[in-house]
Amino acid sequence: MKVVLAYSGGLDTSVAIKWLQEKYDAEVITVTLDVGQMEDLKAIEEKAKALGVYKHYSMNVVDEFVERFIARAIKANALYQGKYPLHSALSRPLIAEKLVEVALKEEADAVAHGCTGKGNDQVRIEVTVKALAPHLKIIAPVREWGLSRDKEIEYARKKGIPIPIKDKPYSIDQNLWGRSIECGPLDDPYAEPPEDAFEWTVNPLKAPNEPTYVTLTFKNGLPVALNDIEMSLKDVIISLNKLAGRHGVGRIDHIEDRVVGIKSREVYEAPAAVCIIEAHKDLEKMTLTKHELVFKLIVDDRWSRLVYEGLWCDPLREDLDAFIEKTQERVEGDVRLKLYKGTVNVVGRRSSKSLYELDLATYEEWSKFDQKLAKGFIELWGLQTYIARSRGGRAEPNVGGKDQNTKY
Repeated sequence: MKVVLAYSGGLDTSVAIKWLQEKYDAEVITVTLDVGQMEDLKAIEEKAKALGVYKHYSMNVVDEFVERFIARAIKANALYQGKYPLHSALSRPLIAEKLVEVALKEEADAVAHGCTGKGNDQVRIEVTVKALAPHLKIIAPVREWGLSRDKEIEYARKKGIPIPIKDKPYSIDQNLWGRSIECGPLDDPYAEPPEDAFEWTVNPLKAPNEPTYVTLTFKNGLPVALNDIEMSLKDVIISLNKLAGRHGVGRIDHIEDRVVGIKSREVYEAPAAVCIIEAHKDLEKMTLTKHELVFKLIVDDRWSRLVYEGLWCDPLREDLDAFIEKTQERVEGDVRLKLYKGTVNVVGRRSSKSLYELDLATYEEWSKFDQKLAKGFIELWGLQTYIARSRGGRAEPNVGGKDQNTKY
């Protein structure tokens, strides 16, 4: 039996290698993806081979991750429950795709992952695998075996599996778009996250005392330049993660509803994501009509939920992408951001596709807006409201308790 395992190099998936070899007498093929997590893929490959895997694949998919997943998330202003920029959720369908790709190439019987039965990632990976290759068996060693952390460490020692030495009590998952921090003292939702939980962002109290201003240039809904220097989206993200992080921008702490029904306390660092999405939303307000904006809020929320809930392959996500993509044709221009002690604020914006007209918005004498038109507009705008109240459809009594005599 051949099994393709998504391998991170951590304890869970290292134990899974031995477990699959023993329980299924499997030839284990490991796959590790580089999605910008800043890990030594060569060391991970050597560890997998030392554990006796049949074959190992290391794949640099950062560019694909940016172009196919992060870019779409930016256009959709993707923030699950208004907070989480979906960095881990976006990477899981890509991991699943590559597992399937290797499994088909190697004529494997199954794929495996190291997700627990409590989290979202099991859903994201398994739904994607089933959608792409329903004939493949899916094995989840951590979920199926149900080992506690202590038992897992005991098993690893017996089997000679190297146990990573952790100097911090956190579980970390990160990629180019963001960093997730869980466990340890963070399990208490009332406790402030300790400062040692953060790596990408400085403590806002220790951030520079002077703000930094940055300009993001967008075209077709995506950043194409930072401070007037043209660069790829990947390089914009890398630069902003460092720049905004130095100002303490990008820390997120909230209560989140997992797919499996559990409420969890989640702490994230996502300096670039927070800045880019804030700028993108502001530019949309300038270039899209109010009708598009109202409807796109609904679309963006549904898009974010689909991705979070593991339904990347659902046709609805592609349907929503088609609408979002059309709206982005006019989302271009410059947005000026002010970074200061943990905050990011839009302080300016401009666009050749702007729907803002100064000669209509200004209160100066030279305004082109004919204020006399407002009287008739108000009469028509509230017509049904007036009629409803005159027919007894009011929710509250009239001022003074007297009925109005105006007829409509």
